[in-house]
Amino acid sequence: MPEETLWFLLVGVLLMFMALARGPIARLPLTGAMIYLAVGVLVGPSGFGLVHADLAGNARVLAIIAEAGLVISLFSVGMHLRLRLRDRLWHLPLRLGIVAMALSAALLAAMAWAMGEPPGVALFLAATLAPTDPVLANELRVREAGDDEPLRFALSGEGGLNDGAALPFALAGLALCGLPITGMRHAGEAAVSLVWGMAGALAIGAWLATLCTKFILYLRTRYGEAVGLDGLIAIGLMSVTYGVALLLHAYAFVAVFAAGVALRREELRATGARRPAEALDTVQHGKRSEVAKDPGRAHAWLAENMTGFTLEIEHIAEFSLMLLIGCTVSAHWREMLQWRPVLYALALIFVARPIAVALAMAGSNADGQQRRLMAWMGIRGVGAFYYAVWGIDRAGDLLRPVLPVALDAIVISVVLHGATANYVLGRYFRGREQASAAAGR
Repeated sequence: MPEETLWFLLVGVLLMFMALARGPIARLPLTGAMIYLAVGVLVGPSGFGLVHADLAGNARVLAIIAEAGLVISLFSVGMHLRLRLRDRLWHLPLRLGIVAMALSAALLAAMAWAMGEPPGVALFLAATLAPTDPVLANELRVREAGDDEPLRFALSGEGGLNDGAALPFALAGLALCGLPITGMRHAGEAAVSLVWGMAGALAIGAWLATLCTKFILYLRTRYGEAVGLDGLIAIGLMSVTYGVALLLHAYAFVAVFAAGVALRREELRATGARRPAEALDTVQHGKRSEVAKDPGRAHAWLAENMTGFTLEIEHIAEFSLMLLIGCTVSAHWREMLQWRPVLYALALIFVARPIAVALAMAGSNADGQQRRLMAWMGIRGVGAFYYAVWGIDRAGDLLRPVLPVALDAIVISVVLHGATANYVLGRYFRGREQASAAAGR
């Protein structure tokens, strides 16, 4: 049987199975990422051999694919965070996504340097492992736009922020490895680059999303034009935002996340206290084009359509990327079993993450149970894979030892966090419901 025939059959059966078995899988200590990862290992070089080559030899291609998946996911996460920017709840993801990430990177870099890694390699390894993953965190994400449950909001916002916030650590690591990096030639220049990278990304994302939203809705509500194809608009906006941020040397991942938040903020300003689902719950199928032109509901219609579309393609991105990661694991499993990569991965999950979260959340309004769950639910996945292959593409064999460490962290995280997420979160939410019911008596 031709190899492409096997691939069509495999992909089709796996996608159909995941769609039809979604309910039973949700009731088991399983996630889609665990299944995709396992299938990737099986079809890789050490399994059935449907993928013969070591994919890490094509680091540039892998980095681009992972980059695209992260862009989609970051935009989707941003569009789910429907809360006014002055709300104090934003303090939680800021603490996790910036402070806890930086502390994790510092702890891991110190550990790697103490164990004999060159300073540049140690810092780049830390930058690779420090950010949590927005692609695989579906179980932890807010359920819908407007969901302000503190734990879900904090973990969702963290995943949206820290993939971009880890970039200056990665660039500093490359600079210490001897690579010429723009904006990293001395400390003053690095500080300016850091400030502009973050502030510029936020401004670029917010400005482009706001401009896009206003222009589209002006055409729709004033002239009845530009109706439909909201999914293409979503892809166009996230792509333009990412490209402009790269062009202006801002942190492009942060810019895409900011664009999603800004687009949702425009909807919030127009719709008000009502959630968009409530504003659209009476829309009949034949009235959709009229709703898209209605000034009172056009914002909600655009935002919800774009959110739904990005969720669908995000699932496809998760499927594709976890298969690729599984194939890469299949090619590198011997390196992954060496004691040093395993030790780094375990130290990340059981030492660096808990300590960093405990310090970052000190003085916050999160209670003890929420802090413990934040410390545990630091899923690693596509973000770590992206930085690892991106570093190999930039620095070659010098950073190749980072890859097995990142793969170990991903596999351990996907298995441990995937197996425990439903249980610990279910217990947490049941406890909250019981406490709320008792308080209401």
